[in-house]
Amino acid sequence: MKANELIGRDQEDLRRDVEVLRRQIFDLRFKWQAEESPDTSLRRKARRDIARILTVLRQQQRAAGDEETKG
Repeated sequence: MKANELIGRDQEDLRRDVEVLRRQIFDLRFKWQAEESPDTSLRRKARRDIARILTVLRQQQRAAGDEETKG
């Protein structure tokens, strides 16, 4: 997932994606504990996608706050 793909999306969609990714990490942890040996790179990719989404959300919130102070 690229940051450019996230910028134009709605905040609710982004928050929903964060929850889905967090659930995916949770499920991967259980698979790892059950020794099903999941792909360990999936957890890292999900964590990075969450960080990207949260960064875009924060940028959108700051932009909305800047518009309120100017207007």
